[in-house]
Amino acid sequence: MKPGSFMRRTVDWLFTVPFLIVFGLILGLFDPLQRIARLFGSRPHEIVVGLLQRGLLGAFRVCGTRLEIERSPAVRPWTSYLVIANHQSMFDVPILGALLFTNFPKYVAKRELSRWIPSISYNLRRGGNAVIDRQDASQALEAIRALGCRVEQRGVSAVIFPEGTRARRGTIGAFKARGSLELLRSAPHTAVVPVAVDGSWRLLRHNLFPVPFGVRVRVAIGAPIERTGGDDADRLLRRVEREIRDTLERWRANTAAPARSARSTT
Repeated sequence: MKPGSFMRRTVDWLFTVPFLIVFGLILGLFDPLQRIARLFGSRPHEIVVGLLQRGLLGAFRVCGTRLEIERSPAVRPWTSYLVIANHQSMFDVPILGALLFTNFPKYVAKRELSRWIPSISYNLRRGGNAVIDRQDASQALEAIRALGCRVEQRGVSAVIFPEGTRARRGTIGAFKARGSLELLRSAPHTAVVPVAVDGSWRLLRHNLFPVPFGVRVRVAIGAPIERTGGDDADRLLRRVEREIRDTLERWRANTAAPARSARSTT
């Protein structure tokens, strides 16, 4: 191993150890807090889940992670949206959950995540998310339809990752349209927000052992696309995919571009 690589890996481990301790404590703390909050109803539980996601996102600061945000001012708090995003890492969930705290996002997630993970699994099972069996298309579509109905009835939002799996090296994959189209059609009056995420895949480059120090993660939360209930879902999904791809290409084409006025760093 080259001296420079050895030093980088040493720094990574120095910050990863306290990060893993903080991360584990947050997961352990919020599991019972969710169970208590749920005794008082869905909204108290959702607030606690939002705090959980903010806590998990904040834990990455221990590893020097930098979050750069481009957020449309048209995205309003306390408003339901269908959020369609590319997917690079399991940490995309706390990122979006923290940034869209007051929109109360629910997720389309694979069933394997609903077991054995403190806090995360409990929320997926009991928090009104769409937990799907990827081997059972009928069950998956029914769960997504139910989520769409909850969005329009309860004032929550839904997040779906149309790629269906994480882009391990940050390269966006083909959108698998079926689940996204089902969500769009089951919540036909809810505005759609395109979201692009880049850099989060680097956090899991070594599966957390270690977490690379100083990773920059970019998130662009686009302007909501309003709907009237009679739009073409296929055309809408293609438009969202194009916006996400265009944002990723812009970032990668000119990484040295000056920050826009709409961008903030946390």
